[in-house]
Amino acid sequence: MLLNASGCLDALTAPDVARSLDAFVTKTVTPEAREGNEPPRIAETDQGMLNSIGLQNPGIKSFLKDVLPQLKQLGIPIWVSVGGFSAAEYASTCAQLYDVTIELNLSCPNVDEAPESAAEIVAASRAATPLPIYAKLSPQLPDIAEVARAVEAAGADGLSLVNTLRCLALDRRTLRPRLGRGTGGLSGPALKPSALAAVFACWRVTSLPIVGMGGVWNGPDALELIAAGASSVALGTVLFSDPRAPVRVRRELHSAADAVGLSDPWTAVGIAHDPVLSGETTEEMPAFLPN
Repeated sequence: MLLNASGCLDALTAPDVARSLDAFVTKTVTPEAREGNEPPRIAETDQGMLNSIGLQNPGIKSFLKDVLPQLKQLGIPIWVSVGGFSAAEYASTCAQLYDVTIELNLSCPNVDEAPESAAEIVAASRAATPLPIYAKLSPQLPDIAEVARAVEAAGADGLSLVNTLRCLALDRRTLRPRLGRGTGGLSGPALKPSALAAVFACWRVTSLPIVGMGGVWNGPDALELIAAGASSVALGTVLFSDPRAPVRVRRELHSAADAVGLSDPWTAVGIAHDPVLSGETTEEMPAFLPN
């Protein structure tokens, strides 16, 4: 299944792009409306894109009244990203949703975090709704596999891996932060190794389905996440520059699978955990290896 990463596609202004996905994920919704962080909120770097939007959204009441009914008309499954600043806020928003999959944004790098643990927030949300719940985790967790185990025990139905990475970019003329808040979330190709490591680690310790995301630019990128353990893949920053990416990546994914002898790319879920068989070759190693 191909999805978009939350915040990387406006389905109401680009409905055809949304319909080229298997499901659409909304921007994060919070109990009350938020204006977001002070500008500038976006900065391009050589390594990827930094954003510090700050969860700008109309709030759950307006979302339910004005946004969700329009999204339902797309004719594809809707996932709602839910945010908050306490477990009670997450639970309150979850309790008001219907006929969607919930993705708990437990790891936004651009706002203050809730004081409760990820598992406590999942448990509170689980008690508030029977809807499917995916926990979106940060690549900066000291032990993401342990947190994955904890949210599974708390009632999560799946994992979304990973959110953006908190980073900083400076203006070379002023040597001051380029974003109004200072730091922002890094997305783009540089995030893929972190995403692969997170998916790989969490697949080993949980039985939860995983949505892999982070640095997916083409079919081979998607196939790597699937091999690491993702049963679904989300496209993020690539959608800003290539609205046709869902169609292209889907085509390239099948080509990449065929190139390694797989008739269906989704049969490769977790294959990276299998031992290398005799006679298989690995990529050529560079002439110089760092210590």
